[in-house]
Amino acid sequence: MANSLRKVVSSVILDLDGTLLNTDGIVSDVLKVYLVKYGKQWEGKTAQRIVGKTPSEAAAAIVEDYELPIPTDTLMSEIYPLFCDQWGSIKALPGANRLIKHLRGHGVKMALASNSPRANIEDKISYHPGWKESFSVIIGGDQVTAGKPSPEIFLEAAKRLNSDPSSCLVIEDSIPGVMAGKAAGIEVVAVPSLPKQSHLYTSADEVINSLLDLRPEKWGLPPFQDWIEGTLPIEPWHVGGPVIKGFGRGSKVLGIPTANLSTEGYSTLLSEHSSGVYFGWAGLSTRGVYKMVMSIGWNLYFDNTEKTIVSTVWILVVT
Repeated sequence: MANSLRKVVSSVILDLDGTLLNTDGIVSDVLKVYLVKYGKQWEGKTAQRIVGKTPSEAAAAIVEDYELPIPTDTLMSEIYPLFCDQWGSIKALPGANRLIKHLRGHGVKMALASNSPRANIEDKISYHPGWKESFSVIIGGDQVTAGKPSPEIFLEAAKRLNSDPSSCLVIEDSIPGVMAGKAAGIEVVAVPSLPKQSHLYTSADEVINSLLDLRPEKWGLPPFQDWIEGTLPIEPWHVGGPVIKGFGRGSKVLGIPTANLSTEGYSTLLSEHSSGVYFGWAGLSTRGVYKMVMSIGWNLYFDNTEKTIVSTVWILVVT
């Protein structure tokens, strides 16, 4: 049974960056601008190394990978104001608001435990109404002696929640975070923030595509009531554009025609929606409006390097 009980927990400890907030996009935007100063171009090659790390560890990785002629402390002091200017632009990841509201509404104790400094955490969540009041405990990396992957921050969160670690559930996006949770003796649900990295999260107790896929009842928590026959209704959103030539792979595998839509101009919108299969409606300028199924993602089967939009439209032909 897909939603069979795994364990009964009473408290939930959440990471912030990459788990609740789409911080990765802001990091890329800031570094693209900053590295030009040193004649470098951000290629994203350091992304996997810095996810889930402490600020000083992330800065050290950037200095090393891009061979910057400055010490780590200088990089941190120069780049910090650039990040601060962007805090208000960071959007909640798909399912974050839904999850926080659900757990709070059912009286589930929650803690926020992040490698970011406590002041930064407070600044970031201040732009999201209701978040700060929802957490009984908020702990930053500067409030413990060692950040993730050390278990200290999660053990401290459990202590402040008056919960035994074994009765907690950690939700994390990074490998250091997963390692920290497991080292603390806590069950961990991983929501990988980097594409096509799920195979690296073998130590997690469960790996899900996005917070929208979390099934609280697996952990003895109150279930969401918004699923309808295995499908999750979401707020409508729109994407459109010309059909572009693909590789003919979808048609061959599925046995039905598929259409690739251009992602030009939609990179930000796509980053705000999780990968998956969407049901909806498609308007064809010369044919009308039809039922449609659309796949958004990197398509592991074909090893795509960027998110794509592939749709199939059902057209009933009457003769």
